[in-house]
Amino acid sequence: MLLFERNVEVDRLAGLVDSARPSDDALETLVTLAWYLRQQDNVRACTLAIQARALLATQTTLPPQTAQHLQARLDLVDAETHWLLSDFDHASEAARGAIAVFTACGDPIGCADALGILASVYSGTGDLLQRDQCLAAAAEHATQGGDTQRLDYFEANRARYAVLRDVRQSNLVWGQRFADDLSAMHPGVAASVHSYFATRDYSSGNFAHAVVQFDKAYEAASQSGQLLVAVVATVNAGNTYSALNDHDAALECLQRGLDLARTTGWAVALGPCLHQMAEIMGAMGRLDAAQSMLDEAMQIYVPLRNSRNYGSVLTSQGELAHKRGDYPRALALYRQQVARAQHLGQTDQVIEAQTGVANALLQLGDDTQAEAEVSAALGMAQHQGAAILEVSAQRLLARIHASRGNRVAAMECLEQALTTARKVDGYLIPSELLLAVAEEYAQAGRFAEAYQHAVLAGQARERVLNQEASNRATAMQVRMDTERARAESEFHRRQAEAEARRAAVLQQSSDILKMLGAIGQEITSQLDQEHVFGVIERHMHGLLDASSFSIYLMDPDGQGLTSVYDVEEGQRLPADHLRLDDAHSYCAQCVRERRELLIDFTNPEQLPNYVPGTLATLSALFAPLTIADRVLGVMTIQSTRAGAYAENERLVFRTLCAYTAIGLDNAMAYTHLRDAKDQLVVHEKLAALGSLVAGVAHELNTPLGNSLLTASTLQENTAALEVAAASGSMRRSTLTNYIASTREGLELVIRGLRSAGELVQSFKQVAVDRATEQRRSFELLRTSQEVVATLQRSIQVAGHKLAMDIPAGIVLDGYPGPYGQVLTNLINNAVLHAFGSCRGGTMQLQAQLVRNSLVEIRFSDDGVGIAPDNLKRIFDPFFTTKLGQGGSGLGMSISYNIVTSLFGGELEVLSSPGQGSCFVLRLPLVAPHHPDDNRHLV
Repeated sequence: MLLFERNVEVDRLAGLVDSARPSDDALETLVTLAWYLRQQDNVRACTLAIQARALLATQTTLPPQTAQHLQARLDLVDAETHWLLSDFDHASEAARGAIAVFTACGDPIGCADALGILASVYSGTGDLLQRDQCLAAAAEHATQGGDTQRLDYFEANRARYAVLRDVRQSNLVWGQRFADDLSAMHPGVAASVHSYFATRDYSSGNFAHAVVQFDKAYEAASQSGQLLVAVVATVNAGNTYSALNDHDAALECLQRGLDLARTTGWAVALGPCLHQMAEIMGAMGRLDAAQSMLDEAMQIYVPLRNSRNYGSVLTSQGELAHKRGDYPRALALYRQQVARAQHLGQTDQVIEAQTGVANALLQLGDDTQAEAEVSAALGMAQHQGAAILEVSAQRLLARIHASRGNRVAAMECLEQALTTARKVDGYLIPSELLLAVAEEYAQAGRFAEAYQHAVLAGQARERVLNQEASNRATAMQVRMDTERARAESEFHRRQAEAEARRAAVLQQSSDILKMLGAIGQEITSQLDQEHVFGVIERHMHGLLDASSFSIYLMDPDGQGLTSVYDVEEGQRLPADHLRLDDAHSYCAQCVRERRELLIDFTNPEQLPNYVPGTLATLSALFAPLTIADRVLGVMTIQSTRAGAYAENERLVFRTLCAYTAIGLDNAMAYTHLRDAKDQLVVHEKLAALGSLVAGVAHELNTPLGNSLLTASTLQENTAALEVAAASGSMRRSTLTNYIASTREGLELVIRGLRSAGELVQSFKQVAVDRATEQRRSFELLRTSQEVVATLQRSIQVAGHKLAMDIPAGIVLDGYPGPYGQVLTNLINNAVLHAFGSCRGGTMQLQAQLVRNSLVEIRFSDDGVGIAPDNLKRIFDPFFTTKLGQGGSGLGMSISYNIVTSLFGGELEVLSSPGQGSCFVLRLPLVAPHHPDDNRHLV
């Protein structure tokens, strides 16, 4: 954070503040803007400070030290505001509080800024020693913080105040501190350095250079929001023009400064303007106007009664009263100033005012008291070495002696005044003093000396006239140079503003493109329509003014549009349907004509077609959502603001529409793919079910066939026995044989039926497990046998065999149905792919405990193996080498997902061409728990 910032950057920050949402970054921007506007627009700065404090109170994520730092910066805004309003007590209190916080936070830059404000406060209260100490401390803190700009600023102000004390001594200390060319310096600092240069030149009598420097100070201050510095520079430029006897230019400068100052109401800005204008009006003989301005200045300076400026106005009031012949009032004003200056220790103002008291007393006829007053002033001037004030006092004392007829004493005073004046380097001795000396010499009969001094007086008058003429010529040249420089400055300023605007537009465009790129990536990566809608709606308001936002998609029959996403003021609206041939619908028109529509509802020719219960918008933008030649639908945004969508907004909207179309098309394609996949999964399950039924029929056929054959035999034997019994030819041995064969047959029937019942129970369990993802404990050997039993017929039909080597007693807590599905997929995959057209292949199913918590299952075959390229993709969805020959390409993908996701295990394949294949399953004995266990398979 700088001390002062360029107006262009301040405007940029203001734009960010106006558009930002509450956040930590927005809070820091708010505080920064309030700091930069503290002089440029103090009212808004105070408003922003209030907003920042309110936002600061709601921040819970901000680190405490950062919050304290921001609060202290806001306190500095308050401190400067109080100083500008001449409320020095509160200004000092706020600044000292900020110093305490910045010191605790270890922030030397914050301390420097607070000390700078304290220096201004002490300047206003007349405590010049404290002022200088604060500026020195501020410069030291700026050095600690490594801030060269702040160091230049504070030292430029120290140098300027040093000039006011002693121009020669200040040149020795500060003369080489700053370079003459300040074009590369930040205007926030350059304003103070130019002010120092101007004050130095003015105090050295180089008025022409002083005017140029004051004008540069004004320009730099105006560019960096330093309103007070701009006013003071303008006032000083006017005072300098006055010294050059160009009162018109002086009044022009002062009027410009006064216009600036009146917008603020600050005493520190208004007072100097009014005072200097009054001085010029008095010099031009317009005493009434001068009096009015001095009276207003006195009222404004009441809060600053301890400042030097107030004393200067008081002295000017006395001088003006003296000019108007109101000596009693002049006497009262001078005495008031003497008392005030003595109290504040401002000796030079005491001497000046006490001389004024003596002059007023002399005009009132009290020469005795006048002599006492001027003698006291003379003594102080001699003690202070104030030669010019000493000359004034001696001349007045000579007048007092002359009024009494004491010519000798008057001549002594004048000679002493002349001697003192001649000791001042560069001082142009007034012709009035030389004439007074000549007159006294003539009165004393010393005519040669009188003539000599009269000639010197004439020469002095001629020098003054020449100097005045030179000053006027210089003033004219300075005005011309200043106007030319101002015109060039204005040209460069406008050029800089144009470049800044261009840079801002480019930066804004870059930011928008960057944001659009991020939005595009986010939208096109979504495979769900609702997510696409959410992304667009979330980013839309950061780019465009959209009170309402809608997306319509084409109906499957292509005859209408249905709103799939319709949001107004953050509220989701019910779905809406439009016919494509609706002549009153802009959405339908946009799709029919396949072009963007910009609607201005303030135009009487474009009638609004508001949906009942929705906002009455004034601007609307419609664009078709297209992919190549296909129209997916239409997207529209609408605003309650007229003319909301210019060319830039339309470009942004087109880009969003393009991304939206891609995202929606991807989502639709993914939906179709997912539906197709679900259908294939269903087909896969139906095929597995058919295989299961075939296996059940085959396995049941043997025990049931044997039982049926035995029962038929028993039936025939029973019929033969009945015939024998009826004919009376039955022998005992026949009955015995019948009983034995019947017992044996019944045993066969019972064994066959029991075997069939066990098979049915086993098949029933397999079917239940396949239909649900029911979690239960199951023995690996038994479950594997049940699954293999259902596939035994298909294995035999293919001419292969399967051997199992699974130890008994391995129990898993998991999902037997999905395990059976994996095993079925592996066996079917081997039967279909492993052996080609050959018969006699061998498959093996083996298992062993690897650890107490893990079982490793290996399913291998001695087939042709898997090609390396296919091996990489074997678990990819829809990958198959038998496309169109019964392979869906989902079996291995489903198996992989079951093993890894449901069981939390691993599935890998090992294979080499001609060496067979081996699938290795590593399953935990206890599968992970899932929130939706006992799910029904879809």
